[in-house]
Amino acid sequence: MRYWVLAVFLIIFIIWYLTFLARRLDRLHQRVDNTWANLDILLQKRAAVALEIAHSDIADPASSMLLTGAAYQARDAAIQNRSNAESGLSGALGLLLEDAQHLTTSADSQLLTELSALTDKIRVAIALHTDAVNRSQMLRSKFVVKSFRLAGSAPLPVTYEFEADVL
Repeated sequence: MRYWVLAVFLIIFIIWYLTFLARRLDRLHQRVDNTWANLDILLQKRAAVALEIAHSDIADPASSMLLTGAAYQARDAAIQNRSNAESGLSGALGLLLEDAQHLTTSADSQLLTELSALTDKIRVAIALHTDAVNRSQMLRSKFVVKSFRLAGSAPLPVTYEFEADVL
């Protein structure tokens, strides 16, 4: 009789543990999705600010064309090409900011201040997204999660190359 009770408690504990892991993994996947959505919004804002800078007096005509092209490419890129597009925009902004030491108007400095604040927010969003992806990948690599297929059909979260080279 005691062995049956012990077996029932053991089965209940195993079911509870598997349910706990599945819920935790689901929450991590939601966190990855939320951090990516936040990062995407910030990147779209950065592209919009880059377009404003391209149309301001900060950029010369050649830099303006380069920045405009990079900003539109970053805004409209598919997820497969997003990493290259964002890296291109970061590079174009980096080149422009090296040459933008001759500011004369307060509107120009306000745009650059806005870009700087946005870049800081993007760095934080990238850190949060990378942390969420790493935690999700770490949990998904556990033997129990793999053997009981607790991740279901959810794709493995990944980080993108551009996350390493934002201004």
